[in-house]
Amino acid sequence: MAKAKIAVTLDADLLSHLDALVRARRFPSRSQAVENALAEKLERLAHSRLAAECELLDPDEEVALAEEGLAGEVSAWPPY
Repeated sequence: MAKAKIAVTLDADLLSHLDALVRARRFPSRSQAVENALAEKLERLAHSRLAAECELLDPDEEVALAEEGLAGEVSAWPPY
């Protein structure tokens, strides 16, 4: 995957913590630590968005729609 360089401004305390992780060899570089942290955050946001969308669903309505859809299709299924 192609990578691009960007400039990022960080709080001094945050940068100090980041450098401590690199010194402790938790990450090979600042860049790798920031990339990993960003990827994890984006993944969590994607899952939380899905969860929020699922909360908008009415479970009773979803069951009714599923049963309605199955009722029409079951008779069309071939015998086994």
